[in-house]
Amino acid sequence: MKRALITGITGQDGSYLAEFLLQKEYAVFGMVRRSSTENLSRIKHLLGRITLFQGDLLDQPSLISPLREVQPDEVYNLAAQSFVPTSWEQPIATTQYTALGVARLLETIRLECPHARFYQASSSEMFGKAAEVPQNERTPFYPRSPYGVAKTYGHWATVSYRESHHLFACSGILFNHESPRRGKDFVSRKVTDAVARIARGLATELRLGNLEARRDWGYAGDYVEAMWLMLQQDSPDDYVIATGETHSVRELVEIAFAAAGLDWKQYVVVDPTLLRPAEVELLQGDYTKARRQLGWKPTVSFRDLIEMMVKADLEQYQRSAKSEAA
Repeated sequence: MKRALITGITGQDGSYLAEFLLQKEYAVFGMVRRSSTENLSRIKHLLGRITLFQGDLLDQPSLISPLREVQPDEVYNLAAQSFVPTSWEQPIATTQYTALGVARLLETIRLECPHARFYQASSSEMFGKAAEVPQNERTPFYPRSPYGVAKTYGHWATVSYRESHHLFACSGILFNHESPRRGKDFVSRKVTDAVARIARGLATELRLGNLEARRDWGYAGDYVEAMWLMLQQDSPDDYVIATGETHSVRELVEIAFAAAGLDWKQYVVVDPTLLRPAEVELLQGDYTKARRQLGWKPTVSFRDLIEMMVKADLEQYQRSAKSEAA
């Protein structure tokens, strides 16, 4: 039985990856930060089938114990401060977690379990003001936010440990990937949650920033398979994971409101205070390498993804209403 350790296991990607690995009959271990109020909602259904350790990417000694005890075959680093707007408000904290946290984890792996195969969650935000469209593994990075800068550091740290210390270390340059488990701060879930609240009479408007920004959105459940496939190869490498399609925030809004039978123009308000200090206008991934070498491709369309999320949010508020009525 293979053993996998996931940092950020309580997040969207961590929960899907844990499910995927359990289906592959892995022993799954997760690292969570110590908190007075633990948020285990995304992995609640997995408790009893996974083992959790306390650890923090800010504190290297706390990384030693789980790695030394578990001696994992695979380590997936999904932990980060991953909300782009917060990275302008908290640039130092973002750097500590999202950049230096990767170096701390890589160094601990080098010392405690150098045999482990390592996956780093890189991001399309590293491309930022992209030099070309679409972006592939050879496209230069031009990050436009503290988050993008921090992810770029983590990416190159992974390359450095692969080349300097011969670790089996891979980076997945993942473009935006969403699901009903996405946090409500992210624009996709912010929209679908607002649609559900408006449909249930709990809200009257949705405030958004740049409706013309375009992204390559895929389904998180598809993307965790790509993470796993990277670590099953004969040699480590980096891969762009995307759909190859772009859609605007406006399109996202139109599909989401239509899924609930609503006219988005009656509810959406453009709020200039929500614009980014430095906007990333267009990101589109070229996943040719992943398709050829990993045999991976996306399975959920953009429309199906957004409609899936709206349906899940509508059902959630319906359950809450029934619970309150009871």
